Amino acid sequence: MTAPVFSTLGCRLNAYETEAMKELAEAAGVSGAVVVNTCAVTAEAVRKAKQEIRRLARENPGAPVIVTGCAAQTEPETFAAMPEVTKVIGNHEKMQAETWNSLRVPDLIGTTEKVQVNDIMSVKETAGHLIDGFGRVRAYVQVQNGCDHRCTFCIIPFGRGNSRSVPAGVVVEQIRRLVDKGFLEVVLTGVDLTSWGADLPAQPRLGDLVMRILKLVPDLPRLRISSIDSIEADDMLMQAIATEPRLMPHLHLSLQAGDDMILKRMKRRHLRDDAIRFCEEARRLRPDMVFGADIIAGFPTETEAMFDNSLKLVQDCGLTFLHVFPFSPRKGTPAARMPQLKGPEIRDRAARLRAAGDAALARHLASQQGASHRILTETPRMGRTEQFTEVAFAADQPEGVILTAAITGQQGERLLA
Repeated sequence: MTAPVFSTLGCRLNAYETEAMKELAEAAGVSGAVVVNTCAVTAEAVRKAKQEIRRLARENPGAPVIVTGCAAQTEPETFAAMPEVTKVIGNHEKMQAETWNSLRVPDLIGTTEKVQVNDIMSVKETAGHLIDGFGRVRAYVQVQNGCDHRCTFCIIPFGRGNSRSVPAGVVVEQIRRLVDKGFLEVVLTGVDLTSWGADLPAQPRLGDLVMRILKLVPDLPRLRISSIDSIEADDMLMQAIATEPRLMPHLHLSLQAGDDMILKRMKRRHLRDDAIRFCEEARRLRPDMVFGADIIAGFPTETEAMFDNSLKLVQDCGLTFLHVFPFSPRKGTPAARMPQLKGPEIRDRAARLRAAGDAALARHLASQQGASHRILTETPRMGRTEQFTEVAFAADQPEGVILTAAITGQQGERLLA
């Protein structure tokens, strides 16, 4: 029996789900197959998925190729038309044991329908996939999936479905098991984290979940939150930021733009001043807080003045880690029907945003020299601070511990200790 070859593109949630699929495939006895878990966030992501499928098919001649993930959910016919592809399965189906039971080789070839993708909008709940070992020192826990919002540029709700939450009790039990296994940091992940709880009885908020985890799992040293929508941050989450040192001082914000007209055309729920106000308040409550952010360059109708407002947002919000996305029209979204900017202009603006992000990170690294940090070691020579900044050690350190070290300098995008 040959273990399947898995390839993951896209977000941390996809990587988490790949680990779940590995367990499902092993339990079902699937062998000798190639599985590609795709991303649909941009047209470039879809292009890379096709490229990865062709590469793996060449490297594994004769192996059935199974394609899943968000791009498979939103464009099943695109991948079914590829001669290299044996089977296309949807985002809901990929998490079902019965799906993997039907994917055994050689039964897979020629005996099943090529496309197994159902209506993701009909999925009403999600369950924790209970992966107790993704990563070595840092564990990722999926607490939410899907999104109820319809930003005009975004295809992801059509790949992930509507928002669904994992009940708090299930989350707490999973984190307890992870701590018992020796994990020192847990990261809560989801597609739209701040919508967690809206579909649960009593409609708890993300802050309630954070406080419950910290109270009921007292031995968890570090809890981290992945990307959030700052306009939906609830009062209890702000209280946790202010009072809970085990909640890490690093938030990645879904900002997307810094101009009010572009934000409205994106159908975002915040304005420029809302983003600035949130960052100021979070930093007031937790002075060592740092922010990452997603920003799109070259959204349709964006003028140079509008783009300048996004560029200035890096400094006005005090951002440290920037994820820049050159705008890419996604078929079926309202933004794809808006007047488009030319490719060179989009690429130029993306480059300028990345340069601003590089300068912001350089300022952050310079400000940390001489400081003392508690660092979670991931390898003998590398770890991360509470602010998620990467640190390189001058000498080998024990792996998987939290130690205190003085910052002596910087090298590229890393601190030195």
